[in-house]
Formats: sequence, structure tokens, C-alpha cells
Amino acid sequence: MSAKESAGMATHVLVIEDDAPIRRFLQAALENQGYEVAEAETGRQGIERILSRMPDLVVLDLGLPDMDGMDIIGRVREWSQVPIVILSARGQENDKVNALNAGADDYLTKPFGVPELLARIRVALRHAAVLKAGGQEESSRFQVGDLLVDLANRRVFVGGREVHLTPIEYRLLTTFVRNPGKVLTHRHLLQEVWGPGCLNQTHYPRMYVASLRHKLEEDPAEPRYLLTEQGVGYRLVEEYGGEMPADRGAAASP
Repeated sequence: MSAKESAGMATHVLVIEDDAPIRRFLQAALENQGYEVAEAETGRQGIERILSRMPDLVVLDLGLPDMDGMDIIGRVREWSQVPIVILSARGQENDKVNALNAGADDYLTKPFGVPELLARIRVALRHAAVLKAGGQEESSRFQVGDLLVDLANRRVFVGGREVHLTPIEYRLLTTFVRNPGKVLTHRHLLQEVWGPGCLNQTHYPRMYVASLRHKLEEDPAEPRYLLTEQGVGYRLVEEYGGEMPADRGAAASP
């Protein structure tokens, strides 16, 4: 629970979307969960409302009538780290990669499921809360399902059984653990785990994620924890059992 929720304050979500029926649908779904919702139907209006209202999170469509959503991400990231969840009909891998690399926190493709959108919003808000607190809320233990990562003692367990990882496997896993629920692009993983000199080694993440799955997953071909965002990167689930069927279908694809 965030500090605002603890104080009885509603979390403010700004929806930037030019399609009026989708805006109304999102407003109803979010308000039903206790969020305070504001709307904008153009990019310029959205930027103005971010400046004036300082929302806790932005849901952004990329295809707006006056400016591209990618430009909005760039403009906002010049002065704000407000979480941005993309909700767009653009389903090409390059669109997802570019948006995430530009500073978006997550990306959902239309049509979408409300439970998945709400789960992604919760994850983005939790990340923002930890950053705002200077990382003080970060736990030294991460657990989802049968997977337990003890960061303080550098130990990993599955179903109570200790799993031994190589140094690179452990570094990769802890990169996911520090960003649970968030899509990490191949470029981000290469930068964080192997360093800037290895950005062209695009096969590294695929190889080592496959290795981690063989050690952590009951069935590496049907992973429950390390899911694939096809052509974009990977995501460590934060809410076990909360993934959508589409995630399951693409989960094991490299």
C-alpha cells in the first residue's frame, strides 16, 4: 500500500486517449478500483494536465491526433519520472522496444484485459513508490510462488530446495528481482548485466534466460516466473497466477 493510500488519499491516474469510448471504459474500470481519473484527448492537453495535476500515473495511447505518443514520453521524461503505461493498438515489436527504451514503464497492446492492465498499473505504482522513498522500501527477500531469492545472503531457493547459479545467472536474476513485473528489454539487460561493451551480443539474454529457466522452472517450456515479451525482452512475474493467457502462450519463446 502506498503512502497516499495509507493516508486515505486516492491515487490519481491521467488517461491520455483520443478514443472517447475507450476513455469512458478506462475511467469506469479505474474508478471502480478507487483511482481518481482525469482525461485528455490530445497530446498537448495531456502534457498540460501532467504539469498542472501532477498525476501518480499516466496511461498513454501512442496514436494521438496532434502528436505521437513517443514524443510525449520524451518530453515528460525531461522533467518527470511519473510512471507511464502505454496502451496502444501498435503491436509491432519495434514500437514496444522503442517506447520502453524511451522511458515508458510498461506496454499493453489493444485489445487488452482489464485485470492485466490493473496488475501492470499496481506494479508501476509500487516501483515509483520505492524510487520516491530512495529505495528504502526495497526488501532483501523476494518471493513469488515457490521461488525465493535471498539478496542479503545471495541464495536462491525453489520449493525449499537451494539452487546454485553461476555469477552471470545470479546477476541476471537479481536484475529481474529488482524490477519485478516490469518488462526489461534486451538492451537494458545487456547494459545492466554485461555492460556497455556487450550491447551487440544480442544472444546473451536468450542463452542465460534459458539457463535460468532450466534451474528455476518446473517446466522450462511453460515457464511460470520468467516470461517472454516476444521480440522485446523478458519479465519476472510479481503476482503469481496473475498473468494473462497471452503471456502464457508466448512465455517460452526466445
